[in-house]
Amino acid sequence: MRPKACLVCAKPYFMGLEVFLKGIVIGLVASIPLGPVGLMCVQRTLSKSHRSGFVSGLGAATADSLFATVALFSLTFVMSFIENNMAVIKALGGISVVIVGVTIFLKNPVVQIRRNRAGKGQNLWSDYLSIFFITLTNPAYILIFVALFAALGDHAGDGTGNGLVVILGVLTGASTWWFLLTFCVGLLRRKFRPRHLLWMNRISGSAIVILGAAAILSIFFHTPSVHEMLPR
Repeated sequence: MRPKACLVCAKPYFMGLEVFLKGIVIGLVASIPLGPVGLMCVQRTLSKSHRSGFVSGLGAATADSLFATVALFSLTFVMSFIENNMAVIKALGGISVVIVGVTIFLKNPVVQIRRNRAGKGQNLWSDYLSIFFITLTNPAYILIFVALFAALGDHAGDGTGNGLVVILGVLTGASTWWFLLTFCVGLLRRKFRPRHLLWMNRISGSAIVILGAAAILSIFFHTPSVHEMLPR
């Protein structure tokens, strides 16, 4: 009887571990697509340091966790606010991304390198908060989490306990992705000369501006609402 009793006692822990692992998978899958936030993290890793790029990624991971919370618990008051102000949110997000892209395009990497060596180029709080707020201005991520939760199923959000575990898994998975991405990019950082970094700034800045402009233009096209995407 004791082995059976132990298995019964251990079952909730195994279920919690399964939910946590599903959250990690969701966080990884949601973070892997390389959009403007990913390009910004790569650019900061190359122009500043791996730490700067990773902390920027943590800002995105934190915002993703908030989106996952809204999607998992169907927080209607948050979704109603987003839907009622979707155009404004998209416009602000798109404009912010365009401004960041233009700034990166015009930035001289030599000046940034000198600032880093002098210990003046590292402002980790700024790196974190800027990416956090830029990610928040793209509420379409909620739809991604809705789809991923529906695909994995098994009622991961049944109960507050399971919900918190899966959100922790999402944060862990997303943070793991940003660490791996910035770490790999950081390994190549020393091989880039200033002229290479200048071209990287030009290319990544242009790509970010295009993505920001696309976000602004998307205001004029219909996209499914959050409520339309939620499972019934």
